Amino acid sequence: MGETVRRGAVALGIAGLVAPLAIAMGTGTAQAASCSTQTGPYQKQVEKFLGRPVDGKQSAADCQAVKAFQTKHQITPNAGYAGAVTWGVMDLMNKQKKVGNNPNKAGKCPTNKGRIACVDLTLQLSWIQDGKQLKYGPVPVRTGRNGHETRTGLKKVYWRDIDHVSSLYHVPMPYSQFFDGGQAFHSVGISVWAPPGSHGCVNMTKKDAVKYWSMLRKGDEVFVYGRKPGT
Repeated sequence: MGETVRRGAVALGIAGLVAPLAIAMGTGTAQAASCSTQTGPYQKQVEKFLGRPVDGKQSAADCQAVKAFQTKHQITPNAGYAGAVTWGVMDLMNKQKKVGNNPNKAGKCPTNKGRIACVDLTLQLSWIQDGKQLKYGPVPVRTGRNGHETRTGLKKVYWRDIDHVSSLYHVPMPYSQFFDGGQAFHSVGISVWAPPGSHGCVNMTKKDAVKYWSMLRKGDEVFVYGRKPGT
């Protein structure tokens, strides 16, 4: 593998850092280090998701629960405010759960290719199938952010590097399986729901990346379709 290709893989494959989200919450807004007293526009939805009393009014306990969720999934600012980004992550989680064990119900991922890794950008899910038989997944993934979208279409795994490390950012990219230039499956040490997304790679938990590593081989096909929300 030439140095030019390797550098391209590194540059595009690094998981994106979360950009700060500026939210106007009005006078008395708490900073990330404290807790917001403001009722957010998605208060009721967020309360329901977290199993809180659904009254549509911010409380100290509500704020702590929302803040804990935001911290876990690298949503900034993590001030406990029930805003659009926080609800967007929760809504995506709800939609992913509804898929169950039939991610290719609509038949969008090819069933005539034998073993293939499918990536649904719209639902941020991936799975491995063989014909119509589901072999692994579906699992949540984190794909490219706006301006660095994971490219759609039929591709093939062309390079695998189990201990890949970025020479540009010095960030580990374990279990990398490259399928389109610098875009690859690989594990990340942050939440796969952390906004806004990667620089094009398909980020996975370590457990899922290890499983993909054990199941896929060089030359196996990958099909990416749909459109990630916000891109």
